[in-house]
Amino acid sequence: MLIDLTFNPDFTMSNPQVIVLFSGGLDSILAAKVLASQGLSVLGLHATSPFFGNAAEIPTWEKLYDLPIRELDLSEAMVQMLLTSPQHGFGKVLNPCIDCKILLLQQAKLVMQETGAFALASGAVSGQRPMSQRKDALNLISKAAGVQDILVRPLSALQLPITLVEKSGLIQREQLLSLNGRGRSAQMALAEKFGLKVIPTPAGGCHLTEQENARRYFMVMHKLANPQVQDFALANYGRQLWSTDCHWLVVGRNKSDNDKIRSLLSQEDALIDFPGLPAPVALARFGTTWPQELLESAAQQTLSYATKALRYSTKGIARIKDQGQVKQFKVEAKRSDLWDLPSWDTIHGLLVARRKENLQKNTPTL
Repeated sequence: MLIDLTFNPDFTMSNPQVIVLFSGGLDSILAAKVLASQGLSVLGLHATSPFFGNAAEIPTWEKLYDLPIRELDLSEAMVQMLLTSPQHGFGKVLNPCIDCKILLLQQAKLVMQETGAFALASGAVSGQRPMSQRKDALNLISKAAGVQDILVRPLSALQLPITLVEKSGLIQREQLLSLNGRGRSAQMALAEKFGLKVIPTPAGGCHLTEQENARRYFMVMHKLANPQVQDFALANYGRQLWSTDCHWLVVGRNKSDNDKIRSLLSQEDALIDFPGLPAPVALARFGTTWPQELLESAAQQTLSYATKALRYSTKGIARIKDQGQVKQFKVEAKRSDLWDLPSWDTIHGLLVARRKENLQKNTPTL
């Protein structure tokens, strides 16, 4: 690949010099600031999917950190990766960190070419995370993504092989850093140097690394016939309940959940609510095909979480909206063993078994 190692004299958000992967965490902010301090024009690229990212924060970040930032939606690609099994495997939970980083860099490279930038950068710190930030993993990721000549990791550059854009002098290697390991004192000192008034927490922010979210996603992956992006988005909200025959019920915990659940309703779903009562909203995924007795059980389960309403009565009028039709019937609050979400230990056991099975399938025979 021929790389155009020339500056853009007229920088705009659509025509930057360096594309910086911007998670919103401290390391990505510092990486952008280190490059900007060299006089380089940078554009932050914030990746989003049902598992990570928050596009709504972009305007706030732009003001806080004086950086232009653009969203990169990886939802479809991430869902396909999970469903087809990542080439480099999962971490301790359901996190395909290496394949995710490769995908992100491949997509960022397209943005780089689109905007005319000459380099990519990330806030990766050598040795900070065991799966994706070991030196060998960092090298693997850059090579697999085809960006080894154009990717700079400003916070750990002096720990890593020199890249073509550093050799060219367009990015001053001597002004880059040599951070290594999990300590945060150097990052905090840098944040003070750059005058950051708001310092984000160091948490990773990816739901795929969290056991509670992973068990929700596992059910979507392995119990639905054809999971879509919207299904994984729905798995982020409310109480996640599955019947023994794999019917999916999502019950709101608060007003925010209720609003999200309503917004994710499809034509094939049924919505359960209780007019006039301080009760949750529930979404029965593909509920238009559910038998009446199952919908009634779902309504009973939903009402059982209406703690304020149950102070006065254990009964209520359930309203079920189904393809424009509205059904109403009286139900009593009742929890059933029919509805449950398997524990993390159960899900983890299934994950381990599936990984062993996949390894055996992919092991060549002699």
